[in-house]
Amino acid sequence: MASSDLSHVDEQGRPRMVDVGGKAVTRREAVARTLIRLPEAVASRLAEGELTTAKGPVFATAVVAGVMAAKRTHELIPFCHPLGLDDCAIDVEVRDPATLAVTCRCRITAKTGVEMEALTGASVAALTVYDMCKALSHDIVIGETRLISKTGGKSDYHHAD
Repeated sequence: MASSDLSHVDEQGRPRMVDVGGKAVTRREAVARTLIRLPEAVASRLAEGELTTAKGPVFATAVVAGVMAAKRTHELIPFCHPLGLDDCAIDVEVRDPATLAVTCRCRITAKTGVEMEALTGASVAALTVYDMCKALSHDIVIGETRLISKTGGKSDYHHAD
């Protein structure tokens, strides 16, 4: 892949922020998901009902952390533009007794997309689940994080889930 194929690299191969000044303002949305595999020690607590640890309600705290992270993505990823998100929602779903799916949906009307915000939100929410449950077990596995869909801008993307 030539450096000219990468949006964050200039003609001389140096890293750069993408100039979005000439782009059209459009409604944009991105959805990302992170999967978490729970060991028996955590899964059994989850089976008893809402997962709460000494640190508090796990899912509610993960939702707040994920939204906060999505809003601050530009502070974590060097070439992300600072964005004022129109909407950000985190959902923690129990897929089966030992698997959680953390989904982050971000929306904005702007000149640039929100894929990185959605990916960051899902990732940090998953890390928060780990942090809050690690006293029960360190065998929690944060697995696949992927973009599920994006709309708006120059092209749409939909992962066949």
